[in-house]
Amino acid sequence: MADLERKLFLGGRLKRLRYDLNLTQTQMAADLGVSPSYLNHLERNQRPVTAQVLLKLAATYDLDLRSFTDESEPSGEADLVEIFADPLFKDLRLPRREISDLAASSPMAAEAVTRLYRAYQERRKRDALEARPPEDRVEESPSDWVRDRIQSHHNFFPDLDDLGEALFESLSNDPHTLEAAAAQRLSARHGVDIRLMPAQVMMIYQRRYDPHRRRLMISESLGASSRRFAVAYQLALSEHGAEIAAMVEAARAPDLASARLYKIALLNYLAAAVLMPYGRFLREAEQTGYDIDLVRAPFEASFEQAAQRLTTLSRPGARGVPFFLMRIDCAGNVSKRFSAGPFPFSRYGGACPRWNLHQAFQTPGRILTQVIETPDGARYFTVSRTLERSGRGYAGGVYADQAIGLGCELKHAGRLVYAQGLDLNAPNAVHTGPMCRLCERPNCVERAAPPAVKTLNVDEWIKGVTAFPF
Repeated sequence: MADLERKLFLGGRLKRLRYDLNLTQTQMAADLGVSPSYLNHLERNQRPVTAQVLLKLAATYDLDLRSFTDESEPSGEADLVEIFADPLFKDLRLPRREISDLAASSPMAAEAVTRLYRAYQERRKRDALEARPPEDRVEESPSDWVRDRIQSHHNFFPDLDDLGEALFESLSNDPHTLEAAAAQRLSARHGVDIRLMPAQVMMIYQRRYDPHRRRLMISESLGASSRRFAVAYQLALSEHGAEIAAMVEAARAPDLASARLYKIALLNYLAAAVLMPYGRFLREAEQTGYDIDLVRAPFEASFEQAAQRLTTLSRPGARGVPFFLMRIDCAGNVSKRFSAGPFPFSRYGGACPRWNLHQAFQTPGRILTQVIETPDGARYFTVSRTLERSGRGYAGGVYADQAIGLGCELKHAGRLVYAQGLDLNAPNAVHTGPMCRLCERPNCVERAAPPAVKTLNVDEWIKGVTAFPF
């Protein structure tokens, strides 16, 4: 309770909550038992939010007070910082304080600025593309478009989370019987038969749906968690295909391939929301200190499925730790990028070689932790581990061939079991950057290529710690 006695100015969050609930000031004031004018003062940060109001908010709207009063910066602030770092605004010399004020006091205006800037960037990109000779034009790939689209939502789709929870409750309300209940629903309501097929018959396919026979064929080489996901995916498509199609239509994909890939991404999200319903999953994560092996066990999910689900916990009033996730292969190629919070991903190329995500392949199955510091001075706590693909046979390779890195800002690390025993006030941080071609850190032993934005300082008589001095 002592924590609630501090003066808390949460006007922006209160306003955002009211918008999310689609309430007027008069309606929310009535719910809280205060006057509309007093609520207006709270939203404008002219009055602090009292403990009584906070407790009333929690009781009325089922809020997690720890999440609502968390001092971490609003998710929109990181977007605004990146936007106003554009050379277009260099002459304004906009201080960070004003950016924070905009994100906190006017969240909808901040969102409008973000959308406008994205539209401007898309237009600038298209103009630059059209200015090139036809033979040099390289259109944005469907995977890049889908990745950008998902990231624009911070990998959070509340409508799909609601659909997933409702479908979970209607099936069995028990994760351990969910697969059987989903299979029965597919058969009884949609006439879809599920068949486990030998790997020799499925060949390169792990899951395949035959619309003519209305048969879902799943390779018997798949692990249990992957089979459950395949069934949940098919049920999500059968039950909510119309809603998914409407979301894809609203996104206005540039081509058919992008639209289809976006549809698959949304169906994957919905399938995960069915297998790991938001409320239950968040409670399990908080109670176990985000220990992924313990979090995934009640839901019979894989390590990767649970880790990726952790990046989607951004529901207002019930937020989890804002994680980012990257998946790479042993050559460093990136196949997944998701983020619920700020992290400077490289749009093209891999991750910094100093991040121990790459060293995870040397210790398969073990958790590696690390504190990294990016060039802007931000620090992140990361967890890395290899993944193994089951049932590929000898010809497909038997070793771990992918690894994932999961991380969050250092200020959230105290909530993680993996950070126990670490001095979070003075951690030993490893300096990292984006991919080498974009990184401006000097004298880096691991540098594989010179930075594209720097002039090389080549001296044929001197050899330093790096082959690319600048």
